[in-house]
Amino acid sequence: MFEKLVKLNCYSKNKMLKVLAKNLLEKFYSCEINCTQIDKSVLFAHHARGCTIIAAKICENVVIYQNVTIGSNMRYNKTNGEWENLGVPIICKNVVIADGAKILGTIIIGENSVVAAGAIVTKNIPANSIIYDVNRFKPKDANYDLIFNPNMIDARKIIEANYKLIEEYNKNVGKIC
Repeated sequence: MFEKLVKLNCYSKNKMLKVLAKNLLEKFYSCEINCTQIDKSVLFAHHARGCTIIAAKICENVVIYQNVTIGSNMRYNKTNGEWENLGVPIICKNVVIADGAKILGTIIIGENSVVAAGAIVTKNIPANSIIYDVNRFKPKDANYDLIFNPNMIDARKIIEANYKLIEEYNKNVGKIC
């Protein structure tokens, strides 16, 4: 149902269907998606729960995780009676945006970049970067995909790793915590 609502919300020519889809996305998934242009290949992990996505353009193969905010950082100048910093971000192709990241303003996130969990971005970021903390970034290692790869790991392997971690914890419970 989520994917159908996103398609209606983002691509439908019927205004009533768009409004209905927008309202249902907010009600059932606590998310808002309002982009001037968004590619049909964009993926929302965890049904975009808690996301507010207001962007000028989101390009091909972008992956957005939960609780992400993409939007403006406009301000009103009382001296001259004008709004400043008008506009919202552009997210270039193959970008992965992790849980809780905030991308704000008239900025561009360069292609093949990863925005780390909890990062805050208010400045342009070059392609092939890992963005973390507040406006900090470093080159991305081309030999690794972080957080997402279309060849995702089998969930059983993750569960197995979790049991090993729990076993290690249980052996050292008095020494670690």
